[in-house]
Amino acid sequence: VPPCGAGGGGVSDRDVSDVDAIVRSALEASDVPYDRRGEGVYFVTLPGVKKLQTNAWLVVREHSLAVEAFVCRRPDEAHEDVYRFLLRRNAKLYGVAYTLDSAGDIYLVGRLGLDAVSADEVDTVLGQVLETADGDFNSLLELGFAGSIRREWDWRVSRGESLANLQAFKHLVEPSTEHRPGTLTDD
Repeated sequence: VPPCGAGGGGVSDRDVSDVDAIVRSALEASDVPYDRRGEGVYFVTLPGVKKLQTNAWLVVREHSLAVEAFVCRRPDEAHEDVYRFLLRRNAKLYGVAYTLDSAGDIYLVGRLGLDAVSADEVDTVLGQVLETADGDFNSLLELGFAGSIRREWDWRVSRGESLANLQAFKHLVEPSTEHRPGTLTDD
């Protein structure tokens, strides 16, 4: 068995500049907006639908490529429900997992060993970040910010403001079916 670092595993034969070149090439090919902030450090902006954009950091370290993406600020309410959602969701994710920072804000994080970094793998992990952050965004808002959404809805209605960007949450403020008189006391 070769010693660690002698081609047998553990330590990569690649260095930061090798992986930096792979990441830069992958980002160039993807046409995703990014800013190279130094060797092996990239700030990537992933366009979304529900969450208009997800900002992610790709950072090449001595032994891994790290990805960190902000998803949502600390929930205002129903913390247990939000954390249960995140933990269950983690079981279905590839290459990344939900975590919290010291303020309780929600992030997606992951690491790839340097030997595993390829253009395809960078694309796959960024795709997972985008799909997860964008796909889970409204669910996280519904769970952790329902009260704030209702207050915002009421405030906008009272002032005649547009509700266009709150339509995804209409079910939180309006009953799903109209009440028909007599149905509550039906035999």
